[in-house]
Amino acid sequence: MPKSIFSINRPLTANELTARRRDLVRLGLAWLAMMQVMMFALPGYLRIDAGPNDSIEVLDWAILLMNWASLTLSIPVVLYSAWPIWRGLSQAVGRRLVTMDVPVSISIVAAFIPSAIATVRGEGEVYFDSVTMFVAFLLTARYFEHRARQSLDVGALGQALQELSQPLRAQSDRVATVFVLTQMVFAFVIASVWWMTQPEHALDVLVALLVMSCPCALSLAIPISLAATHASLAAYPDMSEAERAELFTRTRIIAKQNLFGALGWHVLTMPLAAAGLVTPWLAALLMFVSSMAVILNAWRLYRLPERLVHAARRAVSSSQAAA
Repeated sequence: MPKSIFSINRPLTANELTARRRDLVRLGLAWLAMMQVMMFALPGYLRIDAGPNDSIEVLDWAILLMNWASLTLSIPVVLYSAWPIWRGLSQAVGRRLVTMDVPVSISIVAAFIPSAIATVRGEGEVYFDSVTMFVAFLLTARYFEHRARQSLDVGALGQALQELSQPLRAQSDRVATVFVLTQMVFAFVIASVWWMTQPEHALDVLVALLVMSCPCALSLAIPISLAATHASLAAYPDMSEAERAELFTRTRIIAKQNLFGALGWHVLTMPLAAAGLVTPWLAALLMFVSSMAVILNAWRLYRLPERLVHAARRAVSSSQAAA
């Protein structure tokens, strides 16, 4: 049976182990805070103007209290869990590049700062559930991406797999760069239109579009496909040349399916967010769903050698029976 697609065929160094533990702590904190903050956000979703005045006053008091609790839990998520995002933003600014950390950091700031101000003032919309959900989902996708890249950094890859990965990664980088730039321009243009027509909804639309501009699935598309192929090669070292060629062909096909499928998912959902039909928390969920779809599609490469072996055995059995 094949190993995990995230298996690493060498001992991890002390620095790698420390980095992995730190990533898991950040990820765990983000998920715990997200679940608690979503519970705190429930009174705000249940509030309606109809009903006795005293009931509405009690509910408003509860909502204010929950907003302060959500702010308290969101601060370590933004400052500690999201620290790799701020580090990536600093590097991008220093190199004058537009990476995925740019729209991600803008979306976090655009959602968190107005929410904190609204909490202090005691009025206005808050997006702490969207912020924590976005950070948790983003860190999860990045953890999978990092493990996938680590599984390839083993020195045991053949020249053929290296030649396979380079053009795919170059294509992925080009697509992600164009997508991020286009989505950011689109987000601010659409938000400006909303600001001039219905300013009370402009921030919702801007945050949703910025969250959806995170190319998490795009960044996962190539590494996860190559990691699945590498795991298959490691599990079946005796594959024939024909079987290996078929595996590489399927790798190219599925990697491009992941890349352009993720791009298509973003393009299809962008008009919905632009129309104000996608809330920030739903945008974070859609981003996470696309990342998981990429991982599940790459799983087919992970299982492909088994099917090739079974097909070869059936062919041998058929030829023997015919003889």
